[in-house]
Amino acid sequence: MPIYNPPLRDMQFVMHEVLNVVEDFKQFPQHADTDVDTINAVLEQGGKFAAEVAFPINISGDTEGCKIDQTTHAVTTPKGFKEAYKTYIDGGWPALSCDPEFGGQGLPFLVNQMFYEMLNSANQAWTMYPGLTHGAYAALHTHGTDEQKKTYLHKMTSGEWTGTMCLTEPHCGTDLGLMRTKAEPQADGTYKITGNKIFISAGEHDMADNIIHLVLARLPDAPAGIKGVSLFIVPKFHVNADGSLGERNGIYCGGLEHKMGIHGNATCQMVLDGAVGSLVGQPNKGMQGMFVMMNAARLGVGNQSLGLTEVAYQNALAYAKDRIQMRSLSGTKAKDKPADPIIVHPDVRKMLLTAKAYVEGGRALNAYCAMLLEKEMAHPDEKVRKDSADMLALLTPIVKAFLTDNGWIATSSCMQVFGGHGFIKEWGMEQFVRDARINMIYEGTNTIQSLDLLGRKVLSNNGATLKKFGKMVAKLVEEEGVNEKMAEFITPIAILGDQITKLTTEIGFKGFQNADEVGAAAVDYLRVAGHLVFGYFWARMAQVALREIAAGNTDPFYVAKIQTARFYFAKLLPETATLMRTARTGAKTLMDTDAVFA
Repeated sequence: MPIYNPPLRDMQFVMHEVLNVVEDFKQFPQHADTDVDTINAVLEQGGKFAAEVAFPINISGDTEGCKIDQTTHAVTTPKGFKEAYKTYIDGGWPALSCDPEFGGQGLPFLVNQMFYEMLNSANQAWTMYPGLTHGAYAALHTHGTDEQKKTYLHKMTSGEWTGTMCLTEPHCGTDLGLMRTKAEPQADGTYKITGNKIFISAGEHDMADNIIHLVLARLPDAPAGIKGVSLFIVPKFHVNADGSLGERNGIYCGGLEHKMGIHGNATCQMVLDGAVGSLVGQPNKGMQGMFVMMNAARLGVGNQSLGLTEVAYQNALAYAKDRIQMRSLSGTKAKDKPADPIIVHPDVRKMLLTAKAYVEGGRALNAYCAMLLEKEMAHPDEKVRKDSADMLALLTPIVKAFLTDNGWIATSSCMQVFGGHGFIKEWGMEQFVRDARINMIYEGTNTIQSLDLLGRKVLSNNGATLKKFGKMVAKLVEEEGVNEKMAEFITPIAILGDQITKLTTEIGFKGFQNADEVGAAAVDYLRVAGHLVFGYFWARMAQVALREIAAGNTDPFYVAKIQTARFYFAKLLPETATLMRTARTGAKTLMDTDAVFA
């Protein structure tokens, strides 16, 4: 059976020693009293919930899966899921970072993100039920009317009601402009919505009293394409004026998808048969509200792979220390045993270090982005809000794509550490790999994230936001440029910063002549940008660790941080050389291939 221990020490390092988040919180009137002890205490209890409640039902939930009654369309979640959710509600966890006006605890979003990393390590499939609710809550909190907020947000904050996002349809995938679901206006101001949605995570289940679906649909006079999409609230059960539940609405689960992973989550085909809904925001402006939910979900998906990488690493490390096989190439290490533990072998260490480097770099980026979102939404200074929004827009596709690509690499490597045992279900490793694979696909495939980064976030403003991140790198280089102990961490990002500037200019020039050049380079480009971002955060973490060591701190945590940083810069960041070379090869070898596909 697998193990999981919440990585509280590393979370505390990132929050309090690298980012110094409490100082930032003092700039927010609502967070001015949030201190280190409060954050640590909340996350310690959150870690206990993840490890003791959610984690024990992960493998069993994967084995059992969800079941649908084709007569009633009711969906039953695996054994223990409903009980775990009740414990989650009773502990007040749904309200952690929600607005106090609607019953929330008002803690910073960062705390919720760290808690959710642990939940994702423990049980990604279960965590998706409450996780999607946060996105629906955010969309309604931003774009809902006062009446809609009063009707729905209190129950969503408490966790009594969950939420979904009903976007895609069988024929359109991510191209939502092709959507066909219709919304017919009614005399009472509501709409009757008819259509079919697919791949709706947590679309139907038995864990909450009501499910609040946010549905994209077209009005009768809507323009073609994405500009004709509107957003609607469609509850599973109608809500009476006094807040009680009324009759069942005309939305139901027509079937469950049979999937590679996340078996414990109900991925539904949703049928809307004259379902009654209310408009969110303006007609034909539905993507404004949905993007609030989608962007939150993209950060959440990166967090899912971060959690899976952490739990896979913990299990692979424990196995590598215990499993004995062959002798070390450099001589016997365990003389009292018939073979050495496999952790003595260089390639086993490479696989373990890959996972460790990717999870710790990802954790720093994840925390930084959580702070950016907090500043974008609530900082008292308008310029800070604007700058934070710009930087978060740049980093969101990197969080979604780079962290999920790395999660696939890392969970696969950790399964490899187990050898044949990793392929066997009882160890839990193959489930981590299967669950991780969806994260590269949903919420916009990683190719779409790459196109978004290069096309919309970089080239569309001539690299202005990328230059802002470059200034952060340059500032760190200036601070540590004469520090010989930091040279191995600073020199690579200084060089890569210059290289990515030149690469961006070259691709932009070619893209003006042929847009396929952008499409051909985008995926490679995102990984280069991801490594620049990771390199920056790894350099900052090394900076803190070296200072602690120089000050006489003998905690081996800091030595381990330096050793992992060295591995990252020596073994992982150099992939950028190949990526930049392949990005420059252009579109011709991809597009001039009609004979291949004839």
